[in-house]
Amino acid sequence: MFPSMLDQYQVSLTRMLEAERYDEAKQLLRFLLQCQGQEKQHYEEWDSLLGWLDVAFPENGQEAGISEGEEEELREQALQPARQDRDYINGVLHVMEHHPMIDQRLLALERAAYIESDEVDDRIRSMLADKQLHPVLQFKALQCLKKRGVTGSVTLHRLNEIVELHIEETPLSIDEFPSPILRILERTSESAEVDDPTLPHFAAELWKESLQFLYGTSSYQWMLREDEGAIDCFAAALHLTLLLTVYGSANDDDIRDAYGITETLRFQYEQACRSLRSIAELLQQDDEPQP
Repeated sequence: MFPSMLDQYQVSLTRMLEAERYDEAKQLLRFLLQCQGQEKQHYEEWDSLLGWLDVAFPENGQEAGISEGEEEELREQALQPARQDRDYINGVLHVMEHHPMIDQRLLALERAAYIESDEVDDRIRSMLADKQLHPVLQFKALQCLKKRGVTGSVTLHRLNEIVELHIEETPLSIDEFPSPILRILERTSESAEVDDPTLPHFAAELWKESLQFLYGTSSYQWMLREDEGAIDCFAAALHLTLLLTVYGSANDDDIRDAYGITETLRFQYEQACRSLRSIAELLQQDDEPQP
């Protein structure tokens, strides 16, 4: 495993722990323990962390024979206290709106989904009116409103575009995105796995994060047209961005040949590459320690 790839896994693991996604963290740790070629110290750290998670959060997820519905119920219980007094509600909403760390605001949005107060809907809509709101926070805010049963449209500024979105159509998981979006990931994963069996994991993480930026934009609408050329262009662009993110280099000619990017599609492919690479740079900035 390349050092840059190891760094990406560490970033993913940190995000999962900060967002209390302990099942996903345990799955990633089990995967890392199966990888070969790392220093003994890394394996010891991963094994120790996995052991702690198993003790601290026992029988939490699919490996314990818990159904998906039961797992979601456990997550809801963890995100909402038995008593929601005014101090709790004010605290969650303050973090949601003002905390300097995006991860903390995202977690507050998850908690806000279960607050029994109509005030929450108005506060989230006010957040979305901020033209400078981070695209990931925009997307998570839409998800929060959908979970709360809110419907209707909202106009947002996303990636220098003005878009109108219907709250009730917001995907709550990767599986809820339209089929062309999923086909792009499948196409990239199948191609990337030939060279490195660990790359599909990175492809899935990068694609899920990219969709939080792209959702509702003109690029996103282009992908939904069921156009094979669009799927090829974005799958190739995702593969190129993946290699640049993980390895720091990639052969553009090889990528274009592998995905059948002809001269006719060249301009669209380069547009897709610019879009995904700019998102990857934003994600890297988000991961850098704040001063």
